[in-house]
Amino acid sequence: MARPRSALVVGGGLIGVLTAWYLAERGFQVAVLERREGTALETSYANGGLVTPSQSDPWNAPGTLLHLLRWLGREDSPLLLRPRALPGMWRWGLEFLFASRAAHWWRAAEANLRLGLYSVAALKALRASLKLEYEALSVGTLKVFRDRDSLERSTVLARSLAPLGLEYKTLDAAATVDMEPLLAPLTEKLAGAIHYPADESGDAQLFTRQLERHARDAGVRFQFGAEVKSVRADGGAVSSVATGAGELTADVYVLAAASASPALAAPLGIRLPIYPVKGYSVTLPGMDWTRRLSMPLVDFEQKVVITPLGQRLRIAGTAEFAGYDLTLNRRRCAHILRHALELVPEIASQAEHVEAQHWAGLRPMTCDGPPVVGATAYPNLFINAGHGPLGWTLGAGSSRALADLVAGRKPELELAPYRPARFAR
Repeated sequence: MARPRSALVVGGGLIGVLTAWYLAERGFQVAVLERREGTALETSYANGGLVTPSQSDPWNAPGTLLHLLRWLGREDSPLLLRPRALPGMWRWGLEFLFASRAAHWWRAAEANLRLGLYSVAALKALRASLKLEYEALSVGTLKVFRDRDSLERSTVLARSLAPLGLEYKTLDAAATVDMEPLLAPLTEKLAGAIHYPADESGDAQLFTRQLERHARDAGVRFQFGAEVKSVRADGGAVSSVATGAGELTADVYVLAAASASPALAAPLGIRLPIYPVKGYSVTLPGMDWTRRLSMPLVDFEQKVVITPLGQRLRIAGTAEFAGYDLTLNRRRCAHILRHALELVPEIASQAEHVEAQHWAGLRPMTCDGPPVVGATAYPNLFINAGHGPLGWTLGAGSSRALADLVAGRKPELELAPYRPARFAR
């Protein structure tokens, strides 16, 4: 009887643990290498908590350059480009702007939506089969608008994506308040909202930790404090990975190391234009917001999300181009909290009496929007990285499809739009 094939997954975040689970399900002996002391301690730790195929449109929409220039250096802006980051991101930035042309941007939005819808179905199947509990809500999201033109443009986009499976309903101000009564103080300022009923939410770290336990039961080994220094190749295939504790080998290797993936792939001649974009969150503990807030809210103009997570409220947002700097900027945290209070004034009664938890993390964003999922020129090396702000949304689907590819099965989702080779130039 042939021995099971072995797989090494580099990265123990949400994407890495999902990849490991699906590989184990397909009969691989899997080991996960994670540089931190546990799973989901970086990008997946305290994100916005949203699973939103509805937000499939990439951030580099036509006109993004004008916004960047207008917001340059402003600490209270939704999108902040720090001048010191420019030398390290010039090529990525030019490609980011090049991909903002309408045709490129539209193809990326379609690719993200297809993967997002597939991923939500995979996540639901996992939740049901493993009985995972991670403060999940399946009531959709409500994207709120103060500007009527923005509401109309977003409705046009949703209508254009509806043939691919996006569900939505546009609401006027009165219907918006009917759906979420906590917005009543803003009635006169609201243009309306869009409800996306298929969206979900939940605690990404709690999900990852629960899946880790199931993966261990399935034979997956986790090695923490195992930072991968390099990936080595010999004879046209990957031969080992070098860690601080020595070299490790396997039959196949998967890079799922988020923003750290490009540096590991580059010496092999694989270019991954993934740039770390810092986001912030504020978590308010101590009140059952699932009984008070009908569903997660997305503030379109301020790019802030408000997500009930059981006894906690997660407020997240902003995008900061500052390289790999993880410094927690309290002013940025105060900015997103202030806008949340403006949208839902009732939050103030909670924020005044609890100690808020602040966090900053790096979103691994590709220059063109969709993640990098697929095979490389090395027959035993695969990539699952670059999910940007949609890691929680796209993770289950990309990991399931990649595991099928590694196992020699035909993925249920066509992976051509996500292949690493699209950057080989």
